[in-house]
Amino acid sequence: MASSDLKGKKVLVMGLGALGGGVATTKWLVSHGAAVTVTDLRSRKELTLSLKVLGSSAKKIRLALGAHRETDFKNHDLIVVNPAVPRESRFLKVARNAHREIVNDARIFLDRAPNPVIVVTGTRGKTTTTHWIAHFLHGKGRAAFAAGNTPERPLLADLDRLVRRPETPAVLELSSWQLELVGAARKAPDIAIITNLYPDHLNRYRNMEHYALAKANIFKGQNPAQILIFNAQNSWTRFFLRMKPRGRVYFFSTSALPRGTQGVGIRNGEIVFTEGDMQETVAGKRFVKNFLNVWGSHNLENLLASMLGAYFAGMTWAEIVKRTTTLPSIPYRQEMIVRRKKLLVVNDSAGTSPDATIAALTRFRGPGLHLITGGTDKKLEFRTLAKIMTTTTSAPRVFFLEGSATQKLVAELARLGYFKRATPLIFSSLSDILRAIKSSLRAHPSPSGPFTVLFSPGAASFEKFKNEFDRGNQFSRSAKRLF
Repeated sequence: MASSDLKGKKVLVMGLGALGGGVATTKWLVSHGAAVTVTDLRSRKELTLSLKVLGSSAKKIRLALGAHRETDFKNHDLIVVNPAVPRESRFLKVARNAHREIVNDARIFLDRAPNPVIVVTGTRGKTTTTHWIAHFLHGKGRAAFAAGNTPERPLLADLDRLVRRPETPAVLELSSWQLELVGAARKAPDIAIITNLYPDHLNRYRNMEHYALAKANIFKGQNPAQILIFNAQNSWTRFFLRMKPRGRVYFFSTSALPRGTQGVGIRNGEIVFTEGDMQETVAGKRFVKNFLNVWGSHNLENLLASMLGAYFAGMTWAEIVKRTTTLPSIPYRQEMIVRRKKLLVVNDSAGTSPDATIAALTRFRGPGLHLITGGTDKKLEFRTLAKIMTTTTSAPRVFFLEGSATQKLVAELARLGYFKRATPLIFSSLSDILRAIKSSLRAHPSPSGPFTVLFSPGAASFEKFKNEFDRGNQFSRSAKRLF
């Protein structure tokens, strides 16, 4: 999508939002000469901050707030949708019937960026993998751009700067929502990575297959010269392979790779890269053991995926291994925000599915564990999480944040007899929970190890927070103030 294609073109932005993505998209469109209308269900008052951030661009757009109007979807040449807008929206159906083009920020980015592009998706681990790949690529003495599914770095905020630096690799984290419209992009990712697939967002998708098909758009347009990386141990990888992707397929695995597959795996405690008949030891047992001690077993998959992505982006194995000593910690993903001799506080707000909470419980289990969990349901099942909780937590040390998902989880735990005669500890705010935990810590003697306060919701945040990042920010502020 060239600038000349947009000059004077009537563009409708569906969803300005309050998180920054819609603002960045609107600014970018205005800067390229488009005649922009913004439509949003929220009122001007509710969008005060976003309108303020638009700055001078606000004077150059037409606003249609408080409701969507069918005429706008018929009378504009291009519809740019916020990722939160479901494909089934009746207004998008109106646009399709009027033969209007529908895109999102990810589609615009892939259509326009001349840079090498690495795209990461998956249910878990995509943010860590994205940032670790960018970290590795910085080791080549060049810049690497990481952005995507986060309010801090909207996709289009830096697009023009990237276009002027075509040699700079772009590492993008894209959600299933963002991927829904990229299958028809003019450019497919040079390297595409699917970290894994687990039940999630089933309040948006009809079933797991529907969810997987959205993810599959990441490799839909690839050619045989491009790279596609899968998790060899995830059951949904077979589903993707049956779609016969055209890219060169590699795998990562925390055990030895299956015979006849290419990629990185763990064999005899070492990281081994296999390609054709060639096998190369990338890192030895001591390296793997040290990594596990620092980062936990769940991050081993993220490490292998990011190492493989960086390797195909031009790094040597030696360069990659050297850079692992300075891997960044990712906010709100098992982030240790308070570390003292007798207290560890962990912020896992980005753990928005039961599987994420299971991973966190596996890493931080111990006699001093206090778990904060619960939130908004996404039509997921909590039976497995409830079973894991019966072996990793005790009812007096589990604190629930009220919400629709909490109701389901408490019901599953009650069915298992978890509470015995106790009443579940359900609170209306994170600050109330933290105060209750602080009182509990004072009242009980220290266990053999440190107390651990783990905030891992295993659910979405829509009922009380803007998103999981707002939730994580509020938790960190309150925890640091109290502890």
